[in-house]
Parts: sequence; C-alpha cells; structure tokens
Amino acid sequence: MPDTVELDEPILPPLGDECDELGPAALRADTLAESVVILLALTGVQRLVGFCRAVLFCRWLPPEELGQWDMAFSFLMLAAPLSMLALPACFGRYLEHYRQRGHLRTLLARTTAVVGVLVCLSAAILYVGRVPFARLVFGTAAGADLMGLMALMLAIIVSTHFMIELLTALRNVRFLAVIQFVNSVAFAALGAVLLLGWSCSARSVVLAYGGACLVSTMLAVWWLRPFWRSLTPANERLPQRDFWAKILPFVVWISLTNLTASLFEMADRYMIIHFAPPETGPSLAIVGQYHSSRVVPLLMVSIALMLGSMVTPHLSHDWEQGERERVRMRLNLFLKLLAFTLSAGAVAILLAAPLLFDWALAGKFNDGREVLPPTLAYCIWFGMTLVSQNYLFCAEKARLGSLALLVGLVVNVALNRVLLPRYGLPGAVMATAAANLAAFALLTAFNRAMGFRPDRVTLLLIVGVPALLAWNVWAGLAALVVVAALAFGGRGVLSPAEREHLADAWRRYTARFRRDAR
Repeated sequence: MPDTVELDEPILPPLGDECDELGPAALRADTLAESVVILLALTGVQRLVGFCRAVLFCRWLPPEELGQWDMAFSFLMLAAPLSMLALPACFGRYLEHYRQRGHLRTLLARTTAVVGVLVCLSAAILYVGRVPFARLVFGTAAGADLMGLMALMLAIIVSTHFMIELLTALRNVRFLAVIQFVNSVAFAALGAVLLLGWSCSARSVVLAYGGACLVSTMLAVWWLRPFWRSLTPANERLPQRDFWAKILPFVVWISLTNLTASLFEMADRYMIIHFAPPETGPSLAIVGQYHSSRVVPLLMVSIALMLGSMVTPHLSHDWEQGERERVRMRLNLFLKLLAFTLSAGAVAILLAAPLLFDWALAGKFNDGREVLPPTLAYCIWFGMTLVSQNYLFCAEKARLGSLALLVGLVVNVALNRVLLPRYGLPGAVMATAAANLAAFALLTAFNRAMGFRPDRVTLLLIVGVPALLAWNVWAGLAALVVVAALAFGGRGVLSPAEREHLADAWRRYTARFRRDAR
C-alpha cells in the first residue's frame, strides 16, 4: 500500500459542513477547522498563564513540597476518571449515535446519575483509607492530611472532567476553550493567594486547584442551561439492557486505557518514591527536580491531548457516515502537523533552557535541567501515542490501546528497576523514554492491523525528530528545516490532496472571517 493516499474530498471538512445543531444556537457545533483555530488561539494565552503559574510554583515551593504536589496531582488525575469508570468518555464516541436516534437525553441522564453515585463512593473510600493511600503515593504517612483534602476535592474535579467531556462531544470548542481558560486563570490566582498569604505548601496548591475546578464547573452548568432545557424525552423508551450493553464495553476499555495511561505516565515518579537510592537525597525532592524538567514538556502533552480529544467527535462523525478513508486521511494529516509543531516547540524550549532554569527557576533545579532533552522527546512520544488511539476508538478497539500502554508500563517499571538505582534521575528518564517508544511502536502496529497506516513522513516526524532533539538540539533543528523546505517545495512531505486541502481550508476560513468582519 502506498505511503500517501489521495482523496478527491478534503481531509478536513469545508467550514460549515459539520455545523449541525446539537442544541440551541449558543451551542452550535464548530467545524474541525474552526475548532483548531479557536482552540489554538485561546490555548496560546491559557498556556502562557499555565507556564507562568508553574514557574512561580517552582520558585516558591521547596523541592520536597513541589514533589509532593506533583505526586498529589498525578494521583488525582488517576483517581478522577477511575472513580467514575470513565463514563463521560463515551460522549465523544456515542453522543452523535444517540442524538441521531432521539435518545440524547437518556444518555446524559443515565450517565450523570451513575457518575454521581460512583464519585461519592470513591471519595469516601479515599478519605477513610487516607493513611495507607498516603504511604502509597507519598512514601510516608505524614501525607495523610493532604490525602484527606484530596478526597474532598475529588468530587469537584470529577464534575469538571464531566463538563469538559460533554462540551468536547458537543463540538462547542469556543466555550470549551473559555472554560479551560477560566480554570487556568483561577488556578493561578488562587494558588498565588494561598501560597503567599496562607501556607507555602502542596496543601495550598491542591486547594487552589479544587477551587479553580469549582469555578469552571459552575460556569459550565450555567452556560449549558438552555441545552438541558432543549432536550426532549425520547418517543420510545430505550431499554436499560440495550443501553448499557452498547456503551459499557467501550467504557470498560476506555477505563483500562485511562488507568494504564495514568500509571504509565506516573510510573517513573512512583519508582523514584520507593526505589531511589538513598544517597541521592529525599525521594520527594528528586521528584521535585524531575517536576521542573516537565513543566514545559507537559504543557505540550496537554495541548496534544486537547487537540486529540477535539478530533475524536469529528472522526466519529465520519466513521458513523461510513467514510473510513476520510478518517484515515484526516488523522494522518493531523498527526503529521501536530508532530512537526511539537518538535518545533521543543527546539524553542531547549534554546531557552538557560533562561528558564537559571533565571526563572533561580538556579534551584540543575538536575531537572540535565534531563530536559530526553524528557521533551518522550513527552512528544507520549502525546502522539494518545492521539493515535483515536483510530482504535472509532473502530471500537480501545482495548488494543490499553494493551499498548500496558506493555509500555511493564517496560517502564522493569527498566526503572534496573536503571534508577544505578543512574538516579537520568536513569529514570531513559527508562521512561524507552517505554514511550515501545508503546508507540505497538500502537502503530495495532493501527496498521485495523487499516490505518501513517505514512513514512509522519513516522519520521513522530519518532526520528524527537530522538535527534534528545541527542542534540541543532541536529533536531536541521531536520525540521529540511522537512519544512521539502513541504513548501512540494517534494513528498505532503501529498497533493493534503496540500490542496490545506490551501482550500485556509481560503474558506479567511473568506468567512472577512464576511464576519463586515
């Protein structure tokens, strides 16, 4: 099969093709092209706020408290989807399915009720068992009070996740971007107030994050009121058995994927907490050093995840229409553009590293600076792995994504057990990088088996360029320059269909922008 496939239809829909109404006018679904532009515009400001917040937290918090916050946040990101069995994740795949059949209200009512019960139960379990959970997460029972606070924050955080999944599935990217922007600004403001005016500790940061989630959830509930009222009961009852038989297999595998992804993402820090050599210092302080190297790379991962989740409903829409080839082409182009963008961002970060670590972080995190290049590389691989799962989600083969991450998790733990005691923090990062490559390779093999074959240029951008950046920033920059030159010269980087589509999408969007400006 050729590496690039040409289509007569554009990969991204013309503006307006997918603007079907999912509710009142305020909730008009945005097209994929609009979604990308809107999300990138607000994301730029949001990520600037997030970056400044992360830098200030690193400056103000001692390394051990910073490490404690890192572990607390990682645990909350694991516990939130797990506590509700990832039920809202089915919105991206099945909201369009049930909307077309008149059962959208049924879908939302049943999932909301079940999520509410599950979250209350999970928060109670976490609070009662806060001492053993603290030993697991922080390596000491001294974190039991913080774990109790995290149990109380869990329900608030879950509600925010629920709203984000719903807005993403509704393809209302404008308001989704606003919600995430408000959350970021509120987190930064509350965090600064609590750290400077109350306690310079991880406890203040956890409380600030919960408060920010409460603000954004209340805003989402207020905005969605017209949508709730617009939902009418179905003409015929949907049997519970048929409903849960449809979504539960997908939800179970999404839950396993979320669980393995979260464990995969945080395995190296758990290994540091429990297996770091004593001569390297307190384990939470090592995690704090590691956190400093991940401040900017994790922003890149979050951008990849936001864009990836935004693409899911559009790909699902095409899949439901039977346009499988369109799904493949759109996803391949998306991966190609995203990989190039993330690698270009990594170059900028590496060139600005002296300014970041010596000035912004006040020279407190030299160990973190040392492992920045491989950290950037594996964060790109991790983000691209999660985005690539979209094809398996559409094919309802999410279990294969879980398997790829599970294999990566096993590789991560095994290599960390060998390299961490011998090389310390650099060994943990090397193990994590190798695990990310293994997970991406296996996921790509599964995608190929299901019919999606990324072309050679896409794989080069995803795997080769980040590997060069981990070795030498100038080598990675040279590779990006060559790819960009070939793309503009029309020599094999973009297929003719991809080039025509990008030009057409740009013409349509600018024409619409000019009409709106009038």
